[in-house]
Amino acid sequence: MQKFFNFVKIEHTLFTLPLIYSGVVLGSHNFPPLDLLFLVLLAAIGARTVAFAFNRIIDRSIDFRNPRTANRELPSGKMKLSEAILVLISGLALYISSAAMISSFCLALSPIPLVIFIVYPYMKRFTVLAHFGVGMGMAMAPLGGWFAVNHSFENIFPAILLSIFTIFWGAGFDIIYATLDEEFDKKENLFSFVSRFGKKKALAYSAIFHFIGFMALVILFINTIRTWYATPFLLLTGGLLWFEQRSTPKVDFAFFKINAGLGFVVFAMIITGVIAR
Repeated sequence: MQKFFNFVKIEHTLFTLPLIYSGVVLGSHNFPPLDLLFLVLLAAIGARTVAFAFNRIIDRSIDFRNPRTANRELPSGKMKLSEAILVLISGLALYISSAAMISSFCLALSPIPLVIFIVYPYMKRFTVLAHFGVGMGMAMAPLGGWFAVNHSFENIFPAILLSIFTIFWGAGFDIIYATLDEEFDKKENLFSFVSRFGKKKALAYSAIFHFIGFMALVILFINTIRTWYATPFLLLTGGLLWFEQRSTPKVDFAFFKINAGLGFVVFAMIITGVIAR
């Protein structure tokens, strides 16, 4: 069980789970039923498992050559490829079955995130925009939450704004994380903002992306939230993004600890706005 949790980095669900439920809250006119919230949770766990399993399987040879990642389950031999594929299939079954139980509309849309999960790991091999693959994968979270309660594209503008925030937030912090592999990526001719533009310029781009994401959140606040009660959470989100940029030398702290809390702050802003309406 510990090997499985390490393989799929189950703790990273903290980044996207509050955004999934933010999408649910944005799309709800009333408090959603508990069985729907549970199905959304199962779908989120399944999708997260699939995303990480694809990433680890596709990148296993690169991870083997990288001293930082050589101790991961597949390259180190702690987990067999067949076991990783079994984890992938299990996550896929959980994700698809949960989407089907939510609605036929969600089932029809369920392959879209899977395409992103497959394409993203390959992007670092040919484009610096690979960071946006992370953001796009994360952006499926608020859209998935929205579609779980609204089985159409009608009035989807708030969910799109939240997804834009998520794309640029994810791309920004993935650039910070990529600073750990600057020399390795250059040696392996892998594409990242850090390996192509240098650490200083890449972090400047990261700050710009976080600013763009925050502006999308401000527009969401003005367009949809519209209550002073939620203002502290908006300001705190901006403060955490600023603090993350200031903390880039401490990558583990900036990437894991700050981002793990930031999603919940956004969720608090959205749920406060909906309650106050």
